[in-house]
Amino acid sequence: MSRQVVIALCSGSMFGAGLAISGMADPSRVRGFLDLAGAFDPTLLFVMAGALLPMAIAWRFQRAMQCPCFSETFEIPAMRRPDKRLMIGAVIFGIGWGIAGLCPGPAIVGLALIPAKAAVFVAAMLLGMGLYRVVEPRL
Repeated sequence: MSRQVVIALCSGSMFGAGLAISGMADPSRVRGFLDLAGAFDPTLLFVMAGALLPMAIAWRFQRAMQCPCFSETFEIPAMRRPDKRLMIGAVIFGIGWGIAGLCPGPAIVGLALIPAKAAVFVAAMLLGMGLYRVVEPRL
């Protein structure tokens, strides 16, 4: 197994464990966060806020590094203004997140925790990704 695969597997496992431990793989908790007028659950807000400090530290270290530990160069996208495609994608993502209470990361974790519910979402997600690959080159 290549070093990149091992690093990706470790990173994904830590991300999945964090989602499971924090309860963010539970669709009802996510819908509770989005329900501002009803039974609001601020847990997701605390999870997001808790991610700010480690990320700020990571960016500080990254700026001082010549190259990443396990790659030749940093793969940082150029900053640019949001375009129409990004905005439409964000709206579609948000609608799906609100309806299902899942996004891709928690959905994959959900395959282990709540397989019957997550499998429908993951199947629809994979179908949408495949459809995009077919349609996007024609646009």
